[in-house]
Amino acid sequence: MPALPYPKYGIDKLFLFKVFQSREEYRAITGTEPPEYTSARPPKFWFDPAAKDSARRNVVYERVIALGANGSPIAGPDGKPCLEPLVLVKDEAASVNIPDVQGHGVTEPPVPVPLRALDPEEELAFDFGGAVVVRNKKLWEEITSEGFTAKDRELLQAIARKLGVA
Repeated sequence: MPALPYPKYGIDKLFLFKVFQSREEYRAITGTEPPEYTSARPPKFWFDPAAKDSARRNVVYERVIALGANGSPIAGPDGKPCLEPLVLVKDEAASVNIPDVQGHGVTEPPVPVPLRALDPEEELAFDFGGAVVVRNKKLWEEITSEGFTAKDRELLQAIARKLGVA
């Protein structure tokens, strides 16, 4: 899939599978009852419908965001978010594990969502608060290469005056 025509966009644009925000959303979209949540497994808000028919016992996904023990994305040597493979037993890959109330009593980070390959014009980056985003390299370069314009400076000065900042 080619890079989207935006300088920056959410990582969700790379997801290979639908992510369900709640058990109710899963029920509404699939028309079936989600499996009971079990705290013995990490939360999982997506499923791979083809996994159940796999001839193999395990399913390997080439790309997910690498997460630390606390669930935060890990930076690689280049300072950008790292990708790593994910291996799941096919039954786990084919089902969700959505808590009754998202976040309530859940201490383990959720299973990361498999991603499509990046287009040559895309790169992963950290945004505000450590969120992972996708940047269209060409468009990002266009908006960040020129620095502040006179209009930008005027706007910043007007904001500073309004806030009483010298």
